[in-house]
Amino acid sequence: MTIQTTSNLPSASGQAVVLRDDLDAERLRLYLGSRYLSIDTETMGLKTKRDRLCLVQMCNEDGVITLVQIRAAQAPRLKELLESDRVEKIAHFARFDMAALRHWLGIEIQPVFCTKIASRLTRTFTDRHGLKDLAAELLGVEMNKEQQSSDWAADQLSDKQIAYASADVIHLVALKERLEAMLQREGRFDMAQACMRFLPHRVTLDLAGWEEEDLFAHH
Repeated sequence: MTIQTTSNLPSASGQAVVLRDDLDAERLRLYLGSRYLSIDTETMGLKTKRDRLCLVQMCNEDGVITLVQIRAAQAPRLKELLESDRVEKIAHFARFDMAALRHWLGIEIQPVFCTKIASRLTRTFTDRHGLKDLAAELLGVEMNKEQQSSDWAADQLSDKQIAYASADVIHLVALKERLEAMLQREGRFDMAQACMRFLPHRVTLDLAGWEEEDLFAHH
């Protein structure tokens, strides 16, 4: 286990520590005691089976952020955390992250709340459901997406990459709370929960080759 030098980014609320290969025991204990864990992933591209998983970032409700650079084929502490039913995971477009984590690390995330699904079920007045759009509208936060297409396989992450990866998880708990209130208001909370329970099956279809096909469509 190694820790990237981040002297200007100490382990504190809203700041990040970068680990390699897996969580350490201290972070595992901390996160297992949390109510929520926001998660995101960075890969070499958008094709799950081709483009390897490079980074897993996470943040709990207290704003404690950890980035794990992935080099090995297993991350047992990360697996224990992400598969624990004691902690609810929150992701934006969880389908992609779940597929990457299952394919590259054998991790089956559960339970999970997807802010993109929640947005599409509630914000029917728009077709803008990206994380940047949600943060701006619901939280008044402007997110910088400049590093979205950078080299996440680099041995040392830049400060800009660390800041970008952190921003992708730091706002998810607040977004979940806002979106859950909207789902309740519109009478769609149970529908959203059913969609999220189906996500592992959607990921199975994606990894089996049906990622571009809607099996429920007429044509």
